[in-house]
Amino acid sequence: MEKIIKVVAAIIENEKNEILCTLRPIGKILGNYWEFPGGKLEVGETEFEGIKREIKEELDCEIEPIEILGNAFHKYERGTVNIIAIKCKQLSEIKLLEHSACIWLKRENLTSLIWAPADEEIILKLLK
Repeated sequence: MEKIIKVVAAIIENEKNEILCTLRPIGKILGNYWEFPGGKLEVGETEFEGIKREIKEELDCEIEPIEILGNAFHKYERGTVNIIAIKCKQLSEIKLLEHSACIWLKRENLTSLIWAPADEEIILKLLK
């Protein structure tokens, strides 16, 4: 049976209705591609627990998960990723600990970046 990797992605929107986009560092898998911050769920973790942990690890930021917006599946060489997009409220400052850059973009401008393939599928859902 094929391995499914459950991944959570934070859709963090600011007061100007812009969404946080983060750039993966060169040298990592999918380096120099944009993504929504987040990562793999650990065993026994809920989606909300996982996204809070991942955002603390990657951005040193406290967030409040609000709702699951949807999910997508994308097949990579190392397995299929099930990416779960979670709308989150930012509660503290962001510090880039794992990404090489971040940018805030309006929903309609998200397609101007080169995204990791699984994240592209989430963008299509966000734009509907």
